Amino acid sequence: MAGPAASGRSAARRAPSFRSQTEHESFLRHREFRWLKIGAGLAALALLGYALIPAAPGPYGGTWFGYTLGTAGALLIFWLAMLGIRKRAMTRGRWSLKAWTSAHVWLGIALVVVATLHTGLHLGWNLATLAWTLMMVVILSGGYGISAYATVPMGLSANREEQTQPEMVEGLRAIDRQLHDAAQPLPAAEAEAVQAAIAQDPFGGGLRQRLSGRADDCATLRALTLLEGSALAENSNSPVIPRVRGLLGRRRGLLDRMRRQMRLRALLEAWLYVHVPLTVALMAALTAHIISVFYYG
Repeated sequence: MAGPAASGRSAARRAPSFRSQTEHESFLRHREFRWLKIGAGLAALALLGYALIPAAPGPYGGTWFGYTLGTAGALLIFWLAMLGIRKRAMTRGRWSLKAWTSAHVWLGIALVVVATLHTGLHLGWNLATLAWTLMMVVILSGGYGISAYATVPMGLSANREEQTQPEMVEGLRAIDRQLHDAAQPLPAAEAEAVQAAIAQDPFGGGLRQRLSGRADDCATLRALTLLEGSALAENSNSPVIPRVRGLLGRRRGLLDRMRRQMRLRALLEAWLYVHVPLTVALMAALTAHIISVFYYG
């Protein structure tokens, strides 16, 4: 019969450590939603202050309340923009990359409330509105990025079917070597179509094609269609045609998987082509707005 000490040791082995739990915790849930609570508190404080401002002259950017929220919002924007630099330094603990990313997300959402209340809901054709609009687009693109990182990696893993991308590329090369040899007895037109399929770059095409997951002019499909409809395939008992068609079918299936993989990767990365440049534009517009307020306001 096991004693209390043995039972305690067994329970300790079964119970995951706090450290392992935090290592597997998502950045959104970091430290039991610590930064969500901080961001919600900041937004609530801004809303409370906005509600308590007297009706006249009312809350807007030129009041002490507006300057307070504007200063807080500007500091938040410049700090949030530092995440790209912060990613290059891997540290643990309170200022880990996971903690920083969690703060980036939740404080970025709180920034919507802070910056909007800073304007006093007075928007027009000016630098302040330009900065606010850029901020909203940056935050929305960041929201898409969160959604992509939460869902796309699972699709990438499922699509690979336990194969890495180098293994898929090597599998395609192996099929191409077999196709090259198997197509030798074919007539000139069919052999040329097969060779064109082999020569086509599977990674070719621009961003639009990558996002669609399809090839505008798939030489493999064209060769397969030609062989399926050729008179040689209908009137010949040679095993060459079925073998080449089978290899082309395998090639097309593998290409489809590779194109889906490229599409998923493009979906995972494309938002950065909006998020990063517009963040730079936001900081430029914000700097111009601050200068115009203090020197020309």
